[in-house]
Amino acid sequence: MLILGGRYGSVEPTSGKSYTQLEYEYAVSRNIPVFAVVLSDSFLAEKKKSLGEENVTETEAVERYGEFRSLVMSRIIREVDDCKDIQLTIHSTLHEFIHDYDLTGWTRNGSESDANALLKENRELLKENNALTKQVSQLQEQLAARAKEQFGNYSFDELVKIFRKKKFELPTKLTGANKDMTVNALAMFVLYFELFATGISNARNESDEIKYVFYNIAPYYVSFDFLERVKLSGTTACRLHTTKTGSAFYAMLEAKGMIDTK
Repeated sequence: MLILGGRYGSVEPTSGKSYTQLEYEYAVSRNIPVFAVVLSDSFLAEKKKSLGEENVTETEAVERYGEFRSLVMSRIIREVDDCKDIQLTIHSTLHEFIHDYDLTGWTRNGSESDANALLKENRELLKENNALTKQVSQLQEQLAARAKEQFGNYSFDELVKIFRKKKFELPTKLTGANKDMTVNALAMFVLYFELFATGISNARNESDEIKYVFYNIAPYYVSFDFLERVKLSGTTACRLHTTKTGSAFYAMLEAKGMIDTK
């Protein structure tokens, strides 16, 4: 079994071919069942981002690598897009090879007992591998779910706690009440979300309420990338409106039944 990435590998001096290619060609010449897992272009592109192009792409034996890749691609292969696909592909292919080919190697003294024991052990290992594959899949699903609840440097639950702890003092001229009111940042975000979604500005014709929110409350959400500031064309005024992060946070509040002003 060959896993072919973007590098050619160490070269054997006499033949000028990589040791990997020599092993592959030897197996083919002896009619040994050969299977290759080939990393897709998109997979290699992702690896370049984290490891650097020089560690992923062949830069010296480019022509040799191209010839070897063409040889490999001409036979039975499976192209994969990530590490998880490699594991699943190897598991399923080994299972197929066991049933389709006679892979019996050296049997000591012609005894079948050792071979049977090895086959039994292999079946147990395949079962264990299948269970581990399932666990990996479950963990990946859990990680994906957690990633959806991450907003910058904070998780959803952390932001809810932070916003509930932050208090805004609202003057009587803004609320119309007999005395100043205290409202937490979570309730204010929910209360003014529709205005934030369409945008509020500090233009002269805006109401006192909007201007107060613009200067005294909105900047707090800007610091969490929930709102962004855009300069209005042809004026000195600015507009604040909801970002994708802010909208996603509001949508999650709504999905969890937390849209209230308590």
